[in-house]
Amino acid sequence: MTRIKRGYIARRRRTKIRLFASSFRGAHSRLTRTITQQRIRALVSAHRDRDRKKRDFRRLWITRINAVSRGSRVSYSYSKLIHNLYKKQLLLNRKILAQIAISNSNCLYMISNEIRK
Repeated sequence: MTRIKRGYIARRRRTKIRLFASSFRGAHSRLTRTITQQRIRALVSAHRDRDRKKRDFRRLWITRINAVSRGSRVSYSYSKLIHNLYKKQLLLNRKILAQIAISNSNCLYMISNEIRK
C-alpha cells in the first residue's frame, strides 16, 4: 500500500485549539487531548460565571443600599424602600440607587422623602 500523506486540516484545527490553551500550565497547554478537555471546562466555567457575576453584583448593590439607608437619615430598611419605590412607580434600578447611595447619600434621603409623601 502506498503511504497516505495527511493534509493540513487536522494540524490547523489542533494549532487553533493550542492557541486557545497557550496560557495554560503544563500538559494542559501541550497535549491535544488534555487541551480539548480543559478548553471545554474553561468555556463551561466562563458561561456559568457570567450568570454568577450578575448575581454577585445585584447582591453588592442591595447590600450598599441597605447599609446607607439604615445608617443615614433614611432610617428604614432596604425592602421598605424598594416597596415604596414600586408603589410610587419610580423607576430606579438597584445599580443606580447604589451609586446614589455611595456618592451622594443626601440625594437618597431626598428620594425617600418624596416616596413617603
